Amino acid sequence: MLEFADHQYTGRLTLFAEVILPLAISKNYTYRVPLELNDAVAVGKRVVVQFGKSKLYTAIIKDITQVAPEKYQAKYLMEVLDDRPVVTQQQLDFWKWLADYYLCNTGEVMAAALPSALKLASETRIMLNPNGEIDRSVLHDKEFLIVDALDIQPILSVSDIVKLLGQKIVMPVLKSMFDKNIIHISEEVSERYKPRKRSYIRLNPLYDDADMRRELFAELERRAPKQADTLLAYIKLSREQKVISKNDLMEASGASTTVVKALTDKEIFYIEDKNVSRLYYEDFSESATFKLSDAQQVALDDLQQQFKEKEVILLHGVTSSGKTEIYIRLVEEAIQAGKQVLYLLPEIALTTHVIERLRKYFGNDIGVYHSRFNDNERVEVWQKVLNHEYKVVLGARSSVFLPFDNLGLVIVDEEHETSYKQFDPAPRYNARDAAIYLANRYRAKVLLGSATPSFESYFNARTQKFGLVELSERYGGVSLPEIEVVSITEEMKRKSMQSHFTSVLMRNTEVALANKEQVILFQNRRGYAPILICRVCAFTPRCINCDVSLTYHKSSSHLHCHYCGYKEESLSTCPACGSAHLEYKGFGTEKIEDELQVLLPDARIARMDLDSTRARNAYQTLLNDLEEKRIDILVGTQMVAKGLDFSDVTVIGIINADSLLKYPDYRANERSFQMLAQVSGRAGRRGKQGKVVIQTYNPQHRVIDQVIRNDYKELYLTEIDERKSFKYPPFYRIIQMDIKHKDAEKLYHQAEYLAVELRKHFGDRVIGPEYPLVSRIRNFYIKSIMLKFEKDGVSIVKVKAIIREVILQFQTTKLSKGCIIQPDVDPY
Repeated sequence: MLEFADHQYTGRLTLFAEVILPLAISKNYTYRVPLELNDAVAVGKRVVVQFGKSKLYTAIIKDITQVAPEKYQAKYLMEVLDDRPVVTQQQLDFWKWLADYYLCNTGEVMAAALPSALKLASETRIMLNPNGEIDRSVLHDKEFLIVDALDIQPILSVSDIVKLLGQKIVMPVLKSMFDKNIIHISEEVSERYKPRKRSYIRLNPLYDDADMRRELFAELERRAPKQADTLLAYIKLSREQKVISKNDLMEASGASTTVVKALTDKEIFYIEDKNVSRLYYEDFSESATFKLSDAQQVALDDLQQQFKEKEVILLHGVTSSGKTEIYIRLVEEAIQAGKQVLYLLPEIALTTHVIERLRKYFGNDIGVYHSRFNDNERVEVWQKVLNHEYKVVLGARSSVFLPFDNLGLVIVDEEHETSYKQFDPAPRYNARDAAIYLANRYRAKVLLGSATPSFESYFNARTQKFGLVELSERYGGVSLPEIEVVSITEEMKRKSMQSHFTSVLMRNTEVALANKEQVILFQNRRGYAPILICRVCAFTPRCINCDVSLTYHKSSSHLHCHYCGYKEESLSTCPACGSAHLEYKGFGTEKIEDELQVLLPDARIARMDLDSTRARNAYQTLLNDLEEKRIDILVGTQMVAKGLDFSDVTVIGIINADSLLKYPDYRANERSFQMLAQVSGRAGRRGKQGKVVIQTYNPQHRVIDQVIRNDYKELYLTEIDERKSFKYPPFYRIIQMDIKHKDAEKLYHQAEYLAVELRKHFGDRVIGPEYPLVSRIRNFYIKSIMLKFEKDGVSIVKVKAIIREVILQFQTTKLSKGCIIQPDVDPY
């Protein structure tokens, strides 16, 4: 790379820019820099380039050199979009590591990392052909509409025409018009990010003089009394606030836009448009203080001591032990040292809950970043981090991609959560592991926090790779909840079940409601009923795209596929035998909510699952309602297990623990313990001890007994021996390769070929190919190959290089046509 002061490339040098395109290509492309852009290019800036015949893309400059590519003639890059880099060198290095570690391409990492509003869209522009004669008599209705619209507005985008015609597919119409020489089509890159602007009003300085202002008032009162009232309202507002927006003035005075425009036309007011924040919490500022308990202070002192020697520490604290207060103290220290902090949380639901607590301490110094923000909001946070306006960033897994430059502390709360793992699309990264690498690049410290740590983190702590601090008592001396296990089988024999609720759970729920307390019920399945089945012929409706049965959702009266989103109307008769005897089997959160309304008609019941929280502010609304006691019973999936902290929740009901314990996965016991312990931990977090009722067909199960005793160490010691014997993490690394094809027979041959090639290098470390639990999704059949590698004595870097070579070699064969290969490193 060329080194020049301030990264400026001056003079008549012929420069070439290696760029990262947001595409799944294995090599970066190099473009020639036009001489007039020599001074504008710099590493980390966005540029517009043409790739392929006509497509335009936004690329990021990775390197600048004077060496032309050897194998092809470099095209000219077209435009530099930024005055300063939007991606730092540290980020580019991080992207490279992610691509290498997770067996994907840097372009795929770029596509995931950049907010979509920073990526330009190649958008087709439509205009009337200036050289064509239009005979309107031959136009059909849709063509006539488009021509009329182009008469009014000379250039329209495809999205404009979609709205105009009220249909999604418009390209056939446009092609027909193009063939008739009516329109001209071209490609143009359009910038998607638009700053939010607000109009601010200031008084002409001429009227700062009291005499001039009196004369003006007299004139306006005589000729335009509404304008006089508006001016008076402005003067009153100016005594209370320094800047006055147009909206503020119109609201205070009741004036219309016309009145304000008239005052502007007379040059009494000047209007200035300014960029303003879209972030609703930006102007929030409040201070708060708290005192650590003795146990918290001991844990904090231990953390500070261990951070002198360890880069990563695991804080293993029971639920409600006050880990958040310890995090806050460490964040304060990092800010005082002039460092930035990244605070990761596994769920957006938890993010909205925790931000309310943290804003009390850090006010405007804290920013939030997650996928529920719209494109423009995400860009705004990105730019504020780039400009050092945020000292703390709190967010979900995508926050690791933000442009930090002085990171001092990374906190990964609930570090065991599977939500930190990205499954689709690539990069299939784990944000916890990526954050540890990211912190290492900045020489920052990492704190992993959990009441039920992942076995990998706990293993690393016990083997001295990580530090370990334990917090074994709840804040304020509150006891852990009392846990009662109820046999569903016994209750059914005694006929004491009410629908899906045991008598014990119903009794405790009714007592809590009578005491004005709240209840959370956990059922890890959404929808109303998982299976609709014909009693006569056993027909079950299945997804047309996936090998799964459809789930009935009462709220929509449709059958839904939870894999591809397909839905169809519910059935009243069996399409196979014509019988009207259709039954719903199983139950989800919708059914639980529905039946509770019948059993407890006076209770205020709400549901928290993926379906009920799709709207932008749905999480926050639910949590606020629970906090302010507008909800008596909250029914939810695993969302309710993740860090929620409400003082009046005293009863937790786990409707069916067996659905967790019987899942066919080597992590089933670990995950079951984590889920049951975390859900249980939501009860009795202030004052009185809470109560947890676990309903199960197998009350004697070892994991349930360990949950009752809150004995994580026994669980770990029991499971870790099995992991070692059967070659699973943390002793072995796993790489899974999913091979997909729309033709089942071709998939069989492709998967066998790949397995044979991999065995040539890795022998019996290659397992499969096998069909996964769901063997067809979105019309793609799937087979999986698993590779297991020892952590000691095997170079994982060499292993991944060989895997890349095998995939590349396979892709050069005719056999690979139509095949998709998805490597997943550390898949679980």
